[in-house]
Amino acid sequence: KVKLHYDIYDHIPVIRKHLEILNEGSETVNLDAFKLEQLFFAEPESTEGDMSRRYLPNIHIESDYTMGGTFWEYTGDRTEHWTTDKAYTSQCNYELNTLCTLEVYNEVGPDIEIEPDKTFASYQVYEMPVDSYDRERKGLFLRRFYRTVAPWTTENPIFMHLTTIDEQTVKRAVDQCVETGYEMIILSFGSGMNAETTDQNHIAYIKSLVDYARSKGIEMGGYSLLASRWISEEVDVINPATGKRGGATFGSSPCICSQWGVDYLAKIKNFYEQTGLTLFEHDGSYPGDVCASTSHAYHKGLNDSQWKQFHRVTDLYHWCLAKGISLNVPDFYFLNGSTKTSIGYREVNWSLPRDRQLIHSRQVNYSNTYDRMASSCWSFVPLVEYHGGGAAATLEPLNEHLETYYQIMMGNYGAGIQACYRGPRLYDTEETKSCVKKVISWYKHYRDILNSDIIHLRRPDGKDWDGFIHVNPSLKEKALAMFFNPTGQIMKRTIKLPLYYTGLTDKARIRMEGGKVETYRLNRDYTVEITVSIPANGHTWLVVER
Repeated sequence: KVKLHYDIYDHIPVIRKHLEILNEGSETVNLDAFKLEQLFFAEPESTEGDMSRRYLPNIHIESDYTMGGTFWEYTGDRTEHWTTDKAYTSQCNYELNTLCTLEVYNEVGPDIEIEPDKTFASYQVYEMPVDSYDRERKGLFLRRFYRTVAPWTTENPIFMHLTTIDEQTVKRAVDQCVETGYEMIILSFGSGMNAETTDQNHIAYIKSLVDYARSKGIEMGGYSLLASRWISEEVDVINPATGKRGGATFGSSPCICSQWGVDYLAKIKNFYEQTGLTLFEHDGSYPGDVCASTSHAYHKGLNDSQWKQFHRVTDLYHWCLAKGISLNVPDFYFLNGSTKTSIGYREVNWSLPRDRQLIHSRQVNYSNTYDRMASSCWSFVPLVEYHGGGAAATLEPLNEHLETYYQIMMGNYGAGIQACYRGPRLYDTEETKSCVKKVISWYKHYRDILNSDIIHLRRPDGKDWDGFIHVNPSLKEKALAMFFNPTGQIMKRTIKLPLYYTGLTDKARIRMEGGKVETYRLNRDYTVEITVSIPANGHTWLVVER
């Protein structure tokens, strides 16, 4: 018996669909493959020639069978496939090559046995038509989509990445978090924490650190690497082209359906249950590698290897979500419980000189918040050296580079983005402490609007001003705009602020940096023109009220 399930959402134009197969017979059947969806569209434009670079029908299609990549467009073995329809003979493309048919299927497997009285459930596909090709408006559709179907992506704790598990350093970091208003510490890669150990002494030691942090009102998370490492010939995924390991997404990776892989996942659960950590940063998550091994204990061969590995790792993520454990995963697992993914960067970019990192970080924040909420991304700040660059690239000693530290924090917190402030401490002097407290206090005061939608104004280029505006019609603060000046001279600019998405229709009350309010009448296109003075190598901000 085959059942098709349709869920129709309120307030967003989304249909969710999945498939169930019930084996009501007396024999086991094998499901080699399935196609979950097939939709036929009129083409959005009529043209000849190569259609691969043309517009597709304006609909967002996304399944929760995604893995690899930090954006949904680049996830490994995606299920969204646009194809031609040669029977559609009234199209204008001479070779009948218009991409007008959508099919949803996974490219490998599942090759799953369904035993008598058992049920197979497919992944779920989400279908959302969009009313415009405008990048900002399409992004607003997507951001509303994730807020609705994956609300855990709105979690946005203020955290630092601690580079050691030395007891005194950890306790100092906890105390500094309390002093400055931080909310979480993540024991970073290279810190010495081992989440896949069963050594009770290590588990007890990490628990003691977690308990101390909790006693001070600070949460603690930890890190583990899965893929992107070599374990052994017996454990690693086997390349079907060579019959040997190697050639995987990250060169080589362990097969999660080997005994080692299953034991690894069990060890992670055990470690988190016993220590009380409340965030799991899972680096090198399962990227979608297939495995041609026929000797691994928990998959038959090539065709079921992706399906079964995917469900092993997502079962862990579902368990974390049920336990209240947040997930930072630098792969696209939003619809399976991941709270955050990387905003998109190359690690070596954080080895650039500090002044270039200022521009680079704002460019990353600006460009990569169209399709995702800022709360669902993390960025990076190298308090200590990271992938080279030496003293010119790092912020330590913090008091010696305080202005850069301040501007980087305002660029990130002003965008509503948490970064991995990676180092042994948040401040080193009273002046540094005061600076960090000032930024965090400001962020918490405006937290709701800073975690609202971003409307992009001007991308950073190092030549002129750059900035963006947060909008939310349901708040007292309808908008908060940030403006940055990358030059060494004071900059005065008249800027047109788009206020359509604030819900304001006739006038807006605007405060520059929380000062005296001034009233502006909206233009017919829901904009106001405002003149701002931006300090040299600095920033300014304003709040819009009803």
